[in-house]
Amino acid sequence: MLVLGLYTSLVVVSLLRQVVSAENDNTRASSCAELVQLRLENTTILSAGHVSGPVNVSTPGSCQSQALVSSSLCRVQFVMNTTSTSAVHAEAWLPDTWFGRFLGLGNGGLGGCVDYVNLDYGTSLHFAAVGSDNGHDGDSGSVFLNHPEVLNDFAFRAIHVEVVIGKQIVEAYYGRPHHKSYYLGCSTGGRQGTQEALKFPEDFDGIVAGSPATNFNNLLGWGAILGRFVGAPDPTGNPHFIPADLWDTVASEVLKQCDGLDGVEDGIITEPDDCQFRPEAIVCTAGQTTGCLTSAQIDALHEIYQPLFGTNGELLFSRYDPGTEADGNAQAYFSGSIFSIPDDWFRFTVLNDSSFDFENFDLDTIELGDRVDPGGIQTFNGDLSTFEARGGKFLTYHGRRDQVYRFSILSKNVTYE
Repeated sequence: MLVLGLYTSLVVVSLLRQVVSAENDNTRASSCAELVQLRLENTTILSAGHVSGPVNVSTPGSCQSQALVSSSLCRVQFVMNTTSTSAVHAEAWLPDTWFGRFLGLGNGGLGGCVDYVNLDYGTSLHFAAVGSDNGHDGDSGSVFLNHPEVLNDFAFRAIHVEVVIGKQIVEAYYGRPHHKSYYLGCSTGGRQGTQEALKFPEDFDGIVAGSPATNFNNLLGWGAILGRFVGAPDPTGNPHFIPADLWDTVASEVLKQCDGLDGVEDGIITEPDDCQFRPEAIVCTAGQTTGCLTSAQIDALHEIYQPLFGTNGELLFSRYDPGTEADGNAQAYFSGSIFSIPDDWFRFTVLNDSSFDFENFDLDTIELGDRVDPGGIQTFNGDLSTFEARGGKFLTYHGRRDQVYRFSILSKNVTYE
């Protein structure tokens, strides 16, 4: 009888827990759905619904068709009108278990793609997370042509408005404000995080600005002129063009010359800044036709592996990092075409000329981009003192073999201790 009574009690407890859980789920679903009634400045809540994870959900826009939701949460989709000619679409993912932390997310490339991967990552760690499309849909820069306010969203405004409105949604749902606010982004997202610390130092308590694409105009100008060094946009018959198979020869020679600089030959160039690559070591000798480069190709390598200086001798950007040519992604620069990101940026924003073909792209074009600085995107004034004074924490890093931008030293210093 004692055993039977104990079993009966456990069954009752289990049933009660299921009832309580169901009631909590109903309460969350109801509270979430009510968010569509929120009235926030220049903002429309498009939808709000509770999602029981793990499950895949459909996503708007052209970047992807679905996204993983690992944790149960309230998913809110909303649009913020930043001007009469621009708008930012965003999502807030509000986990069932929340410890008071807010997480803002950035973008990549020239993107207009919501960072669904980190929305899921953040909410799996119980952050209330918000991400946006940065003011446009997709990765093309063509949306910037003759649309200065869309460009302003991309350059500095989208993250700020996603934070301001996102925090209000968080407070409305949980009934209390966040107690700590963080940011996570890489590449363009790293630049956005840096821009936030510079322009809106009150938005975040802590910022992780990975591989920041700061010094933006010179960075993209450098990316374009790397292609010009090997004959882009049309390398046909150009003596400086280096075919993909010869880059294996270049990579092997770089490793041969610089692997042992740290005292250990392990297939890794530990400190690329110490590597002074001498490409003339692989110039073709009389009668040699394979596994070597012509004098014109050697000249191109000298241009690639040295810092980029302007028309008055000033440093515009750092050199291409020795060792990164071994990565297959290096062909984004050296295939004979202009890399898509600088191609779009200079045609659709700096020059405002969609027909520009890059045949005359040179240092003057790069310096023009620096002067025009569309949307104030340069993100390189180096003054984070206000963010520091309020106790903000700023963490940044860069991979010496970054997928897209692999460069040596930073050409300016950021003042922050």
